[in-house]
Amino acid sequence: MKGIAFRDRVLVRLFAGNGGDGAVSFRREKFVPYGGPDGGNGGDGGSIFLRASKDVDSLVSLYYQPHQRAPHGGRGEACNRTGATGADLYLNVPCGTIAWELPPTPDDGEKSAAESDHRVCVGEVVQDGDILLVAQGGKGGRGNTSFASSTNRAPEQFTPGIEGEQKTVRLELKLVADIGLVGYPNAGKSTLLSRISHAHPKIAPYPFTTLNPIIGTMMFDDFTNIRVADIPGLIDGASHGVGLGHDFLRHIERTKLLLLVIDLSGIDGRDPVEDFKNLRNELSLHDESLAHRPYLTLANKMDTAEAEENLPRFEKELGIKPLAISAENRDGIEALTQKLHDWARGRLHINEP
Repeated sequence: MKGIAFRDRVLVRLFAGNGGDGAVSFRREKFVPYGGPDGGNGGDGGSIFLRASKDVDSLVSLYYQPHQRAPHGGRGEACNRTGATGADLYLNVPCGTIAWELPPTPDDGEKSAAESDHRVCVGEVVQDGDILLVAQGGKGGRGNTSFASSTNRAPEQFTPGIEGEQKTVRLELKLVADIGLVGYPNAGKSTLLSRISHAHPKIAPYPFTTLNPIIGTMMFDDFTNIRVADIPGLIDGASHGVGLGHDFLRHIERTKLLLLVIDLSGIDGRDPVEDFKNLRNELSLHDESLAHRPYLTLANKMDTAEAEENLPRFEKELGIKPLAISAENRDGIEALTQKLHDWARGRLHINEP
């Protein structure tokens, strides 16, 4: 989305439509001087739904329009006509969006609501076309016709429409991808994503080039498609809110496979062995289930002499044999692509944990 800020978390106020009031009316026809009641019921108010759409990749539209209102139901009419029904409001959101209802706060401020410990999960929409009710419209009131009886032939009672639900809801996006790319800043994840998919992330020789999650799709001749998510680089302490990666770690929670991209060159003063250990630790601290998620270790930047020198120590100290690649020079990319294709087709079992 060029020129538009990416948003994967927004706070919205939802106002479902109120039900219309019932009508008080009596038949007035020629030769029928004492016609009975004919006041119709009020129409139901519109409800608000979330609808997952594969054509939407950010919650930015709701960030700029945080108040969403569904139409009210119409008032009942004479001749037993029910008031117009308020149209339902459908909010298109990215696949993988979760809705959390927050308790009312004095000012419904972003900070106070975000820090609430009493949120309730309303539900989520994962697949394209999934629909979730998030705010119910009010029922229409009863017209006086419904109060007629043998002892009350000319009722003047009616009931007002019921108010629609009003909610403060936080929407959070968890990307729906098959594979997650994880690594420290400048490890080469963006370059790798551009080599194995049709994505075109920003690539530059400095840390934190990727500021937002990016999805790339690997497409094969047998119509196998693999969605790969690249999240901003992690730093030590990311699981506790340090750095850019913390807010985006949730985007790899749905993935089936992790690719741990390690800069084996150590040119920036990093130790590849410690990077691997710390990376695994940060994932585990964020979500223990990630410690048991299948993963594949990629030793990147093998086109450098430093990486060649570090590889034997890396394998010996960790007891693993990473897949050696150079995303920059495309070395090992074909072998990696084939391995991922075999994994997606069920022909290869990857489970390094």
